[in-house]
Amino acid sequence: MRITRQRSVFAISLLVQSALARNATNSTYDPLQYVNQLIGSSNGGNVFPGATIPYGMAKAVADTNSGSNQGGFTTDGSAITGFSSMHDSGTGGSPSLGNFALFPYISCVGDDVDGCVYPKKSRATNYTASSVKASPGYFGIELDSGVSVDMTAAQHTSLFRFQFPTTHAQAPLILMDLTDLSDSRQDNGTINVDASTGRMTGNARFLPSFGQGNYVLYFCADFQGAPIRDNGIFANSRASTGVKNLTISRSINGYPLPGGAFNRFEAPGDAPILARVAVSFISSAQACSSAEKEIPSFDFAATQTAAESLWREKLSPIVVSTTGVATSYLTNFYSGIYRTMVNPQDYTGENPLWQSSEPYFDSFYCIWDLFRSQMPFLTVLDPETVARQIRSLIDTYEHLGWLPDCRMTLNKGYTQGGSNADNVLADAYLKGISDGVDWDKGYDAVVKDAEVEPYDWCCEGRGGLDSWKALGYIPVQDFDYKGFGTMTRSLSRTLEYSYNDFVITQIASGLGGKEGDVEKYTSRAGNWKNLFKADQTSSLFTGADTGFVGFFQPKFLNETFGYQDPLKCSNIDTNPNSVCSLQNTGAETFESSIWEYSFFVPHDQATLITTFGGPAAFVERLDYLHDQNITYIGNEPAFLTVYQYHYAGRPALSALRSHYYIPAFFQPTDDGLPGNDDSGAMGSFLAFSMMGLFPNPGQDVYLIIPPYFESVSITSPATNNTATISNINFDPTYKNVYIQSATLDGEPYTKNWIDHSFFTEGKKLVLTLGSTESTWGTQVADLPPSLGTYVGFGNGTGNGTMTSKRAVRFGAAPINALTEKTGGNYWAQAQG
Repeated sequence: MRITRQRSVFAISLLVQSALARNATNSTYDPLQYVNQLIGSSNGGNVFPGATIPYGMAKAVADTNSGSNQGGFTTDGSAITGFSSMHDSGTGGSPSLGNFALFPYISCVGDDVDGCVYPKKSRATNYTASSVKASPGYFGIELDSGVSVDMTAAQHTSLFRFQFPTTHAQAPLILMDLTDLSDSRQDNGTINVDASTGRMTGNARFLPSFGQGNYVLYFCADFQGAPIRDNGIFANSRASTGVKNLTISRSINGYPLPGGAFNRFEAPGDAPILARVAVSFISSAQACSSAEKEIPSFDFAATQTAAESLWREKLSPIVVSTTGVATSYLTNFYSGIYRTMVNPQDYTGENPLWQSSEPYFDSFYCIWDLFRSQMPFLTVLDPETVARQIRSLIDTYEHLGWLPDCRMTLNKGYTQGGSNADNVLADAYLKGISDGVDWDKGYDAVVKDAEVEPYDWCCEGRGGLDSWKALGYIPVQDFDYKGFGTMTRSLSRTLEYSYNDFVITQIASGLGGKEGDVEKYTSRAGNWKNLFKADQTSSLFTGADTGFVGFFQPKFLNETFGYQDPLKCSNIDTNPNSVCSLQNTGAETFESSIWEYSFFVPHDQATLITTFGGPAAFVERLDYLHDQNITYIGNEPAFLTVYQYHYAGRPALSALRSHYYIPAFFQPTDDGLPGNDDSGAMGSFLAFSMMGLFPNPGQDVYLIIPPYFESVSITSPATNNTATISNINFDPTYKNVYIQSATLDGEPYTKNWIDHSFFTEGKKLVLTLGSTESTWGTQVADLPPSLGTYVGFGNGTGNGTMTSKRAVRFGAAPINALTEKTGGNYWAQAQG
């Protein structure tokens, strides 16, 4: 009976796979209809919701005076201060870019140019919330003044369309302000307005938002739609039509003086006035040239259509079955995919720092965030661009001496932990990214990160390398006289350096002839063990014992342990004095707790599981991390922990945990993100999860759960082959989220993971689902690769002997379907 049923399932699998693949391939829906750019535009998502093209330099949107306007526009009720052409997306810290904002007036009081309000703080105007419209390549809004503004963009150029009300006589004025979102302009901002054509050119020097140094940005603005009545400049609160040039100081009080230029127009009637604004890091002449090439005739519709086409091309390789799925899920999915291609930005041809024929990308913001899912997602969806980004990273190493760990506006950003570009390069190398990439040079770059300490390791490379090599860990208060950075994060840096060294072995093994390096870096990849304190306990802030023993702890130079509360800086730490960032007073972990960092051994989960007492104890500890809200899905270190049940032989629990976080913490609403999108990190976590394959970045591993759709098809742009994941017994209420069996290209498949050839070779994965946990993917042979050896696994669901002080929460019992609890807790209960 078992054999007969098995054959029947295989036959049905092939038929369903074929039907679902045809359904996906023949689907005629436009993915752009499911993109909501306003997701994350409030509640700290900090997304850029405006008009741009994939990886575009020009990013046009309305800027607000919100306290979280890092992406420019917010939907939190804040007022509009201008319309600018440069932005980043999803970042934390200080706002970035927002340079050279335009602002419109219907007319000036008394028909006097001094009757208009010029300073940014004073001119802020509310907008009509219902007027906001955003779609790929487009953004529109109406101010309370009655002026409607919409915009679209090309690579370096934004096109703004100002529609003025015609209810009374008017002489509309449009100003351009020498400012940016964070008011960081330095001395000697300049602007010139041509008396006859109204063309504005100039530049200003600004500060990066999360790095050292500064940058100069140039602009070129042209106007069309009505005759120019007069123009001039403004300084502070006064204006003049007799002066056409301005060079302005920053001022002495820390806030840059308002200054800029304006054009005043004859009444345009029903016709809009268009402003074409291009930006360049090279010169105003280059900005003007870009504008004239990219939007020569001020054709708004054509520019918008071209932008839409570029987005459609980028999103179309992923097609899902819409059968039975709520539109909210489709919107969540495609909006997440969209956000992965807003940053990093393609600044090729706009890098004044060195001469090179290689691509140049900027706004890697920061790779500590991006390596976990955003860049691996692009490796699936847009490998050609990933190859160019990898070439850019290597070219930056070639000219500046180090791979960047964070980079924005031509400047070095602050390093948050390890040398995370190493992880990105290894991930791309293992997945066959090769187009134009010099991998020998890339290998030299990652080895330099591991072997040579930079003088200023605040912003590149790794610090403490002498101790790393001699002691096998980064000590608290390390004696480091060779390089300098903030002397914190010793524990998280140790764990991250261990992984950085491991990924070097992945490139070395592939290049060949580097057996010595493989042995050395494999040994150093085990340094994480040196900070494990087997008898360390952990108590809640109420004083109650968590019941778990054995945690990482910081160590001093004399090899004795220090102490940091394992829950310090966790999601449940309400102490305002707990600091785990880049401050000099920061703790020994970065943006996370020891509890969470205890799971960050991506390359050797087998040994970590043994260290924690076996698979059952590991699962129990992982449950506690999530169930007690110690981790927070709004920060990137949480991502992999959702899926680490796979390594303990419980892939069903990964699926269940995924369905807890989505949609509870990810909604297609303005406040629908749990944290900063971080250049599409949140978007890629969402997209990968809903697609049913989540990466362990830096390794050729995707952990399998059922997709959130009946089928998902992914056409590889590299090979044009289409991979398909199909669910048999798909249930859109998501009770059937447990894989009972699987086939790969028609053959039984029991591994709970798959490699990148699935995408490039266009394989077919068919998953049969049920409402209870099964034995699929639970045997040692089914588990993902690990540097160490899996031990202590029993039969069935892979639970071994329980060695923790705590009772097993789920044991080997099957799991019921999701049960909604009060307070939004969707986690299931054990049967019995």
